[in-house]
Amino acid sequence: QVQLVESGGGSVQAGGSLRLSCARAGRTFSSYAMGWFRQAPGKEREFVAAINWSGGNTGYADSVKGRFTISRDRAKNTVYLQMNSLKPEDTAVYYCAADLLLSKLRVGSPGSWGQGTQVTVSS
Repeated sequence: QVQLVESGGGSVQAGGSLRLSCARAGRTFSSYAMGWFRQAPGKEREFVAAINWSGGNTGYADSVKGRFTISRDRAKNTVYLQMNSLKPEDTAVYYCAADLLLSKLRVGSPGSWGQGTQVTVSS
């Protein structure tokens, strides 16, 4: 497992933007695929976006395509989720995740999770 620390959550009005960050405590995770998931109250955790180790392959849930962008800065050992045109239905706890295999992220079974950061979008 790797230790992941998210930041950047908060409250925003509909149509606004937020950028989430995820860093690994202590060591690089340059060889890991990374992803973001979210869990709204009363709902199951769902896949949001993922990126492979090099940054050359990304994937998104249909609900966020065209609005969210996942990226990674290998020099800063950080993964980002830029969220634009936010909607009230984007309100959730957002979790960063990591695994050596991108496929594990796509099926929602990564080996490591962060503690989560709250995103609240008001109408």
